[in-house]
Amino acid sequence: MISAGDFRNGTGFVLDGQPCQVIEFQHVKPGKGSAFVRVKFKNLQTGSVVQKSFNPSEKFEPVQLENRDMTYIYSDGDLYYFMDQSSYDQIPIGRDKLEHALPYLKEEMTVRVVSWEGQILEVEMPNTVELEIVECEPAVRGDTAQSATKNATLETGAVIRVPLFVNQNEKVRIDTRTGEYMERA
Repeated sequence: MISAGDFRNGTGFVLDGQPCQVIEFQHVKPGKGSAFVRVKFKNLQTGSVVQKSFNPSEKFEPVQLENRDMTYIYSDGDLYYFMDQSSYDQIPIGRDKLEHALPYLKEEMTVRVVSWEGQILEVEMPNTVELEIVECEPAVRGDTAQSATKNATLETGAVIRVPLFVNQNEKVRIDTRTGEYMERA
């Protein structure tokens, strides 16, 4: 068991049967009354962020998250199938758990799947991915009034802004956290 007084950023705990993770915490000792811990935490099942105060002696069960590297193999409607690299099991994951990853997800890409008690909580993409540009606007000489970028469509269907010197059929490195062009690959 873990007490609220021991909370730190990133600490996982179970609250009302739901896995949660501390985002921010603050130990408060008011002039009158007893001390308390003000915690901003994320519910790992729903994704909602809540702020709540706890008595420092309140006890919680720690969360044991399972992280597995899995390879994306194919999709069938709203289900995306991933293969566990150690056991070769194929696991379907719903579109709702992949919304943030879909613009950059392609076959044979390795991702980290986070689960708790057999339930998939999220899919973590690598920080950067290399994707090919399949369609790109041609650069117009002297067109630098618009911060010198143009639209480019990636092999996954996502549209990003790239510098004018980047051309069609080139591989580029994308930051999956921000969705921005980083460099040519």
